[in-house]
Amino acid sequence: MLCYFAPMEGLTGPVFRQVHHDMFPGVDRYYTPFLAPTQNHQFAPRDLREILPPAGDAVPTVPQLLTKSAPDFLWAEGQLRSMGFEEVNLNVGCPSATVVAKGKGSGLLGDLPRLTELLEGIFSGNSLPVSVKTRIGLRDSEDWEALIALYNRFPIAELTVHPRTRTELYKGDIHEDAFALCYAKSRLPLCFNGEIHSAARLRELESRYELLHACMIGRGLVANPAMVREYRGGKPLSKSELRAYHDALYAAYAEKFGAHNAMHRMKEVWICLRTMFADCERYADKIGRSKDADELLYWAGKIFAECGMKL
Repeated sequence: MLCYFAPMEGLTGPVFRQVHHDMFPGVDRYYTPFLAPTQNHQFAPRDLREILPPAGDAVPTVPQLLTKSAPDFLWAEGQLRSMGFEEVNLNVGCPSATVVAKGKGSGLLGDLPRLTELLEGIFSGNSLPVSVKTRIGLRDSEDWEALIALYNRFPIAELTVHPRTRTELYKGDIHEDAFALCYAKSRLPLCFNGEIHSAARLRELESRYELLHACMIGRGLVANPAMVREYRGGKPLSKSELRAYHDALYAAYAEKFGAHNAMHRMKEVWICLRTMFADCERYADKIGRSKDADELLYWAGKIFAECGMKL
């Protein structure tokens, strides 16, 4: 079973992907935070900063596109192909209110005719393999079986399913029964996404769904960067290894963006990292309130020195 790093805005940018890949090789693909092509067929500078050209780069990266327009998607696909990318991913899952209000991301799940039109336009003109990341519905899963049938009509390279509705955001239990239905009815290679926090969970999914093609891991892999290694029979993460990873990530951020910006980026990382430590709340809260990089690094050091790991 393949293992992917999920796209996470503000977290899994090119610096993060490079450091993780260098220190914990084994993730099969890293998906970029979504790129949003505009009607004038330009990528915003911020979007371009999320792309690492793959030529001469060992990090296996798949760009994700967020759009409701087939012509805009195909333009962007052509640009990405010229950069050397070999696959693109269509985001039909983002639950952000601003994205949904524009009829993009999981907003498409509430309008099956529009989604059908989008997919027909994309697959009538694509030149790269196109994978799709989806949720199981907008407000509920009433149309989920119809969505599965719709996806089956197209040569989707891989269908990644986050088994929650848009309104559930990232809260509450995932609907594994909905994924099981898709597993039974889909004709496509499937990828499971959502609430994967351990190597044991990866093994459980592999055992339950014998033909599962891949799993896509987000917050769990930010917290435990060695999860894929452990799943494949390697050693579990050690505290010293996590400390070295933390410090390397901060140093790379500081070199690229400066210390103050690096502090803010590390705060995002620590939202996930804090789940790896027992009784760290008092220090982790201080990390969240840090005003400068030295303060953040001081409290991070206290966690590494005084708090045990939850492994």
